[in-house]
Amino acid sequence: MNQLLRDRSNTWIFVAGAAAVTLGVVLHLPMFWMARMDHFRLAGMAMDSGMLAGMGLIVAGIAMACYGMLPKNLAQQIHASRHISVAAPEDAPLSPAHFRLMLVLVVALVIDVMKPASLGFVMPGLTAEYGVSKAVGALVPFAALTGTVVGSILWGVASDIYGRKASVLLSAIMFVGTSICGAMPSLGWNIVMCFLMGAAAGGMLPVTYALLAETMPSRHRGWALVLVGGLGASGGYFAASGFSAWLEPVWSWRILWLLNLPTGLFLLLLATQIPESAKYLLARGRRAEAQKVMQQFGTQSHEHGSAEEDVDFTVVHASGPEQVRGLWSHGMAGTTLALSLLALCWGFINFGVLLWLPADLVANGVKLAAASGLIARSALIAVPTVAVVAIIYSRWSTKLSLVAVTLVAVAGLLGVIAMKANAALSPTLLLALLIVGTNGMLAIILPYAAESYPLHIRGRATGWIAACTKAGGLGAQALSIAALVPPLGVAAGFVVVPALVAVVLTLLCCRETRGIDLRQVDQATASVA
Repeated sequence: MNQLLRDRSNTWIFVAGAAAVTLGVVLHLPMFWMARMDHFRLAGMAMDSGMLAGMGLIVAGIAMACYGMLPKNLAQQIHASRHISVAAPEDAPLSPAHFRLMLVLVVALVIDVMKPASLGFVMPGLTAEYGVSKAVGALVPFAALTGTVVGSILWGVASDIYGRKASVLLSAIMFVGTSICGAMPSLGWNIVMCFLMGAAAGGMLPVTYALLAETMPSRHRGWALVLVGGLGASGGYFAASGFSAWLEPVWSWRILWLLNLPTGLFLLLLATQIPESAKYLLARGRRAEAQKVMQQFGTQSHEHGSAEEDVDFTVVHASGPEQVRGLWSHGMAGTTLALSLLALCWGFINFGVLLWLPADLVANGVKLAAASGLIARSALIAVPTVAVVAIIYSRWSTKLSLVAVTLVAVAGLLGVIAMKANAALSPTLLLALLIVGTNGMLAIILPYAAESYPLHIRGRATGWIAACTKAGGLGAQALSIAALVPPLGVAAGFVVVPALVAVVLTLLCCRETRGIDLRQVDQATASVA
C-alpha cells in the first residue's frame, strides 16, 4: 500500500480488511433507502440478513486490518520504542513536505472533529424518531464521548509504540465502519455503534499534534500547530452545521452518520500521504528509511561524517509504567493539572453548552434548519480568527495565548447568559464569540501539550489531555441522562468559575514554550519519567 506496509508479508490482510469494512457498510444502505417514503424512519424495523452480514464483515474487517498492521516482531518493537526518541528538525527551513503535511492534517482534523460536532444536530431528530425523552436520547452522545475518551488514551499510547501513521490508518478504518450508525433501526444499536465511532474519532487529535510537534522546526512549530488545530476545529464545526442545514431536512438526521462512509474513505486515502514516524522506523531497524523521512523534513541541515549521524536521536531509558507516571511526576504535575482542568472546561462547553444549543433554539421556536444555519454562520465568522490565534501563539506567548483564548470563551459564556436574559441581543455575534473562544482553546491546548512534554511520553500526554476534553462532555451528558440539564444560561454560568481557576493554574504552573527546542524539553524532563 505504501512504505508503512511494504515490510509486512500480510499487507493483503490489511487491504482485505478495509474492503470488508466498506462492503459491510454498503450492505446497510438498501434498508436505509427503502425507508425513503417515510423520511428515512427506520425505528422499529427488523434488521435484514444483509445488515447482519454487513455487521459481521465490519467486525471481521477491523480485526483483519489490525492484524495486518502488526509487525512480525511485536515484542521487540515494544521494547525498542521504550528506548528510542527522535529529535525534531529544530533548525530546518520549511519545505513543500511541511506544507503538504499541514494540508493533509487540516483536512483530516476537519473530518474527525465533524463527527462529535454533529451530535447536537442529530439529537432533535433522533429523539423524535425513537420517541424517547432527552434524558434517554442523551445516552447516544454519552456513549460517543465515552468512546472518544477511551480512544484518545488508547490511540495515544498506540502511536508511541506502533508509530503515528499506523494509528491514523486504523482509526480511519474504524471510522468507516461506524457509519452504520445512520442505518441502525434501534436506539440500543445506535448507542453501541456511536461508542465505537467515538473510539475511532478519538485517535486523530493526539496523533496529529504529536506528529506535527516532531516534524516542524521550532521557529515555525507554534503557528503551524495552532493553525492546523484551529482550522481543523472550526472547519469541523462549520462542516457539521453546514451539512446539517443542507442535508438533514431532506435525508433526515441519519445522513450525518452515513457521511462517515465517504469521509472515512477519504480520510483513509489521506492517511497514506502521512509520513511514518522516524521513531517507528528506527525501532524496526530501518535506519535508511528513517534517514530519508527526516531528510524530507530538513533534518540534514548540516553535513555529517557518517550515514548513521544523519538521523539525530537520543536514547531515553524509561519503562512503560514510569512513562505513564511521568505525566504526574515532580515538575510535570502542575502542567498536567492545569491543562487537564482547561480541557475539562472546554469539553463541558463544547459537548454541553454547544451541544444543547440547537435543541434550545428549536425549543424557543427556531426551525432546525434555521438554527443550523445560525450556528454555521457563527462558525464561519470564527474561521478567520484562527490566523490571529496562530500569530499570537507563535509571535507573542504560547502560555499567555492559551490564557487569552480561554478568557474569550469565558466572555462568550457570559454572552450566552446575557442572550438568555435579553432576547434582543444579536445571537450570531455572541455565538461567534463563544465559538471563537472554544475553537481557540482547542487549537492551542493540544499543541501546547505536545510542546510541554518529552517525546517519549508526548503521544500519551496529548492523548490524556484530549481524553480530558471529552471527559468534560461526559459530565455534561451525565446531566442529560439524569434529566438534570439546567437552562442554557445556567449551564454557561456553571463553567465560568472552573475556567477562571484553570487560567490561574496555567499562569502559575505552565512554562513558556515559544521557540523552545524540543530537545531541551527532553533533556530537562528526562528524569521525570
